[in-house]
Formats: sequence, C-alpha cells, structure tokens
Amino acid sequence: MMTPLAAEDLSMFGTDPWWLVAVKAVFCFAFLMVTVLLSIVWERKVVAWMQLRIGPNRHGPWGLLQSLADGVKLMLKEDVIVKRADKVVYVLAPIVAAIPAFMAIAVIPFGPADNQVSIFGQRTTMQLTDLPIAMLYILAVASVGIYGIVLAGWSSGSTYPLLGGLRSCAQMISYEIAMGAAFASVFLYSGSMSTSTIVEAQGDRWYILLLPVSFLLYIVTMVGETNRAPFDMPESEGDLVGGFNTEYSSIKFALFMLAEYVNMVTVSAVATTLFLGGWRAPYPISTFWEGANYGWWPMLWFIVKVQLLLFFFIWLRGTLPRVRYDQLMKLGWKVLIPVSVVWLMLVATVRTLRNENYDFSEIVMYVGGGVLALLLLSFVVDMFRGKEKDVPVEKVPEHFDPMAGGFPVPPKPGQSLPPVPRRRSRQERELVVSGGADTGSDGKEADGV
Repeated sequence: MMTPLAAEDLSMFGTDPWWLVAVKAVFCFAFLMVTVLLSIVWERKVVAWMQLRIGPNRHGPWGLLQSLADGVKLMLKEDVIVKRADKVVYVLAPIVAAIPAFMAIAVIPFGPADNQVSIFGQRTTMQLTDLPIAMLYILAVASVGIYGIVLAGWSSGSTYPLLGGLRSCAQMISYEIAMGAAFASVFLYSGSMSTSTIVEAQGDRWYILLLPVSFLLYIVTMVGETNRAPFDMPESEGDLVGGFNTEYSSIKFALFMLAEYVNMVTVSAVATTLFLGGWRAPYPISTFWEGANYGWWPMLWFIVKVQLLLFFFIWLRGTLPRVRYDQLMKLGWKVLIPVSVVWLMLVATVRTLRNENYDFSEIVMYVGGGVLALLLLSFVVDMFRGKEKDVPVEKVPEHFDPMAGGFPVPPKPGQSLPPVPRRRSRQERELVVSGGADTGSDGKEADGV
C-alpha cells in the first residue's frame, strides 16, 4: 500500500497582528532592495576582477554606493515617451514587470516555522506567509512578469523592441516547462508544495544530493528565466540594439533593471529552499553546533546560500559568451524538456517502489534495467539512422541564382555562389590626367626633352 502524503501543518501562519504583517512585508521589500543594490556593485566588481579591471571605486567606500548613484541618475534623467507608442501600455509595462518580481518572496521561509523568534515582544515565524500550493504561487507570479516584457516590446512601436519581447516570451515558455518538471520531482519527495514543509523534509539530506539532475535542470532554467548571460538574447545588443527596453529611459528603464535583479534574488531563494536545505546550517556546522538552526541564525545561513547563487550568476556572465537564439531554443526544447520528463518518470518510479516497500537492491535493478533498455533502443535507432545516411542523395546543381525568388537566399549543401564581379586593380587602369586625351607633351616632359 502507498503511504499517504503528509498533510501540511500551517496553523502557525495567519495569526500575526496586522502591524507585524506590515513589518514583515517591509522587511521582505527592504531585503530585496538592499540585496539588489549590493548585487549590482558586487557584479561590477567581480566582473572587473575577472577581466583585470578596477571596477567602480568613486562613489562611497570601495565604490559601494555606485548602484545607489546609478539609481539617482536614472530618476533624474529625461523621461521620454516615443511618438508611436501606445502610451497607456507603454507606461504600465515596467510596472507589470516589476511588481510580480517582489511578490514571490512572500512565501520564502527565512527560518523555522515554529515561532522561535520575537519581534517587539510578539512570537512569530520567520516567514511572511505560507500556502499549501506555495510553489504553484511562485510559478504563477513568475509567469505574470513576462507580460510586462512582451507589452513593453509591443507598445514601443518599434521593430527591435518587438523582436526582443517575442524572444523573451518564447524563451520563458520553453524554460518554464523544464522548470516545472524539476519542481515536480521535489514535490514527489517532500509530499508537499508548501515551502516550509519542503525545507522541513530536508532535515536528513538536502535534495541537491537526492535529486542532482533536478538541481542542474533548475540552475539552467533559472538563468534562462531571468534573461541573464549566456541566455540574454531578449537584450542582445549585437542584433537588437537593446531588446525590449530600447525605447525606455529614466525611471521606467530602472524598473526593468530592478525587476531583472529582483528575479535573480527570487530564483536564488527558490533554489536555496528546494535543493540547498533552505535556512538549515551546512553539514559540518550542524554536526557540532546544536543551536545553529535556532533563533536568528537560520537567516544567516539562508542569506549566505542566496549570495553564493548570486555569485554563480556573476561568474557565468564573466565566463561564457552569449549563445545564438537557435542554440538557446534548441537547448530548451530538445535537451532540457526531454531530460526533465525522463528524470521525472524515473523519480516517480523510484518513489512508487519505495512506497510499495520494495528493497533498495530491487529498485536499483528495475531502474537500471529501464535505463539499459532505453540505451539499447537509442543504439538501434542510431544504427538505422546511419544506414539512411548512406543512401545516395540527389545531386544538386553546383551554381544557382541567389536572387531567383526576388530576395537573397543562402546556398544549399553542395551549391556555391557565382563569382562576384570585381573591379580591376589600380595598376591595370588607364592613367587619366588633365589636359585632354593627348598626353604626348606630358611624355616628352617626363623624358626631359
């Protein structure tokens, strides 16, 4: 018989007075804003260090106030609204992109959910709220933010922002499917979608050890979800000038940048909650210090893990070049989604066998047999695919007219473009001088006659 899933005990939530809820909400907002300000400076410093540059060092001690100075500068710049823009949607788009980025932090646990801390004499949990479907809430809120980017590209009335918005929409759709499959593996192991319950379920072992493939899938998809390098094709300066935010300036442009960095913090917090034990202390510390997971200490471990994941974002930007858009979509649809679906089926099979009280060796035998069967099937398919390649193909003409259809087309395999006519070199051209066509006198003067 399958064991029933454990019901979430969320009775400790929803009992705070209104002023304490306001304090928690202000703290969540301040945490995101301060983390964003520090992350921008940290990113510029780290990338400068990787590229043997100095980085910001003028505003504040060691340049720590550089991001604050950038924010003040953006607010004081001229706010331009392009003539062909749909003004209402054009103004609302940055707001639609920024507000959902702040909403996801509401269900992220900063500490245990058992009223261990006291705020102004009131015992409370270190979390604003929790839901039985908290992870679905995070997915829904993250999906709403894409509307701001798409509406910004469409309402600008320009070609390049429209292309950037469409790119971002297609990128979000393809990467959120794999992200959802990575989440589903965690749901199967924890038996809940509540963030506090998921962290409690990692008391013995973090899910990065039990579900390493899900963790790697989420790491790749969270980079694509936030439009960060090397997946920053919606903002590709090389071919789109600036992407969906090309026609934006001043505070509206600042809102788009704020939404991007807040999303970085949010996805890092989600990765910490689902796979890195959330607020739990790392393994060596928790073995010899019993109080590491009590009081205010869990918030420290949570912030340290989030900062390490933010450093990973910065590391990727300073290391990897931007990929082409077709490579980006190929990775999402042909690699991440199939791998995530197969891994989810594998995890579901293991959990079912464990619930049926099968021995661990039998589970390994069944799962290993399934993997070997898939490998054998793929080997047979590759053999037949190789035979198809040996069939002679119809020979295509070597030369073709690239303008035959009215617009230029690239050559097919085996074809070559006709030679391009070139001008003669300067030595082969006839010398033309002033004085008419008869240059005999010039020749005599040159001979010294």
